[in-house]
Amino acid sequence: MFIRDADKADLPAVLAIHNTNIAESTAIWDTDEVDLDDRITWFADRTAAGMPILIAEIDGEVAGYASYGRWRPKSGYRFTVENSVYVDHRFQRRGVATALLTELIARATDSGRVHAMIAAIESGNAASITLHERFGFRTVGELPEVGRKFDRWMDLTLMQLNFPMAP
Repeated sequence: MFIRDADKADLPAVLAIHNTNIAESTAIWDTDEVDLDDRITWFADRTAAGMPILIAEIDGEVAGYASYGRWRPKSGYRFTVENSVYVDHRFQRRGVATALLTELIARATDSGRVHAMIAAIESGNAASITLHERFGFRTVGELPEVGRKFDRWMDLTLMQLNFPMAP
């Protein structure tokens, strides 16, 4: 497995993973799939803001991707980011999410611009919660029934990891 920065050529594979998560899982709370233009805009916005987009590559294929972006748009939140880690179903349980989150945390640490990383996880996603706990994230809140997908209400677990940062 190789972890690298994403480039525009990766966006069709990223789109496929993204849309599969929309259609089949509660990892992404959107209900309508997006098109390539959406992912192009997302890529441009993240890279322009200096936010990483990482690709896990296995045997020349995109096995997963990860990124972080602003937690909320208000300037007071400028040192807080929210992470996203998604793995192609064909590559799950092969350490892809662990490798991506390892590098994402390293990038946040090295940036000197991140004090807190938030993970907003559907409360029934035990695998994602366990993954984040292994990296030191702690549950800081649970929001019951704040989302709806697949004809059911979903709870949101908020997890947080803080980084040392000079004031």
